Amino acid sequence: MNENLDKATFFPEVLQVVPTDDLQVYVYFNDGSVHLFDVKPLIKPGTVFEPLSDTTFFKDHLTVIGKTVAWDMTGDRDPYKCLDLDPFVLIDAPAVEDPLKEEFRGDLIA
Repeated sequence: MNENLDKATFFPEVLQVVPTDDLQVYVYFNDGSVHLFDVKPLIKPGTVFEPLSDTTFFKDHLTVIGKTVAWDMTGDRDPYKCLDLDPFVLIDAPAVEDPLKEEFRGDLIA
């Protein structure tokens, strides 16, 4: 997060998400920062997060809805049928370099 922003009045908004093969999400915020959020600790049998344990489902249903990370569980982009995460929790995840920058692209393609 940009340290010059007033954390008391700044509301983090997710602009873009990029999934990884190991159930993590690169989250791009409106302050220009990129954070890597690990979803694995949330995925437990019998919980709403259980379907995300399937890597294909995790990647195919990941989107941005309501200015945050969401999984469109039904495919109709209904925000009431999505599984979403609090953007304040997401922005507390470790800040990382943008994996889509030219010098980091090789890691994603390999």
